[in-house]
Amino acid sequence: MGLGTILLGITAPVLELIAPLIPGDIFPYFFTMELFQRALIAAIMVTIVAGFLGSFLLLRNLALIGDGLGHVSFGGVAIGIVLGAAAPLWYALLFSVIAAVLIHEMQTREILTGDASIAIFLTGMLALGLVVLRLDMAFDIPFYGTIEINGGGVTTDIEGYLFGNLLLIDEESLDLIVMTSIISLISLGMMYSGLLATTIDPLAARIQGLPVRSIGIWFSIVTAAVVVSMVQVVGTLLVTALLVTPAATAQLVGRSFRSCLIWAQIFGFSSVMLGLYYSAELKTGTGSMIALVAAIIFGSVAILQTIVKVLIKPKDNIN
Repeated sequence: MGLGTILLGITAPVLELIAPLIPGDIFPYFFTMELFQRALIAAIMVTIVAGFLGSFLLLRNLALIGDGLGHVSFGGVAIGIVLGAAAPLWYALLFSVIAAVLIHEMQTREILTGDASIAIFLTGMLALGLVVLRLDMAFDIPFYGTIEINGGGVTTDIEGYLFGNLLLIDEESLDLIVMTSIISLISLGMMYSGLLATTIDPLAARIQGLPVRSIGIWFSIVTAAVVVSMVQVVGTLLVTALLVTPAATAQLVGRSFRSCLIWAQIFGFSSVMLGLYYSAELKTGTGSMIALVAAIIFGSVAILQTIVKVLIKPKDNIN
């Protein structure tokens, strides 16, 4: 029994108690049926950790790394599918961690800029995934045996991994998502001070004796793990919507980094719950609706903030 199964067993009775209060014709099923309960728990766990991680990514000017690692995840998922893996997300996790570490090393060693390395991995792994899904071949590995790749006959709903499909979340996927989220939250909490210091002034942090390189590598690994956990919620092509947009909205209203973390949780949770509600009632994709709601919230807050600033703008003092 994994962490996801345990968490589901704890929260299921609470969700069933809340169900009568939930509006809509279909959305209440997210609180009563196990299939939808798994989806709801996964979405909430991912949202919590994404709010914290996204705030740090914006400070480190790495907003696009989520998009890049999302495409890398798709390449890993595609390889896992054609190899007949029961849980393709494990392949996505492996490829994403390797890519995140390589991107960090190339950036810190000034081999390539962050944007360039992200772009290379983004396009390369997406292309690899698309090619593998169409291949039909077999090859022998010494001491292992024959591996068959039957990409041409793949019938798995690839669109669900591209744009998000909460119904793809089975018990094993939920265990992976919950475990990844909990470990990521603990890691971010433990290295909060050091991560903030290395983000604001890496040189000063290095002079103070902080392990800047180790913190950076571990942060890259955590980012990769979180991105993989988000794949089934919003899809590989829409990861940035939940990872960055709520954090960016929080920066519009937050007065400190700590307040931005709190606002990111509020905006992220609102985006997910409203996105799930409208996707269920309007019968649209969950990932696309969550991304749309997050963008609408950002636009609304930006417009409202602009209007408020214009209305309360202090008049120039005339002596």
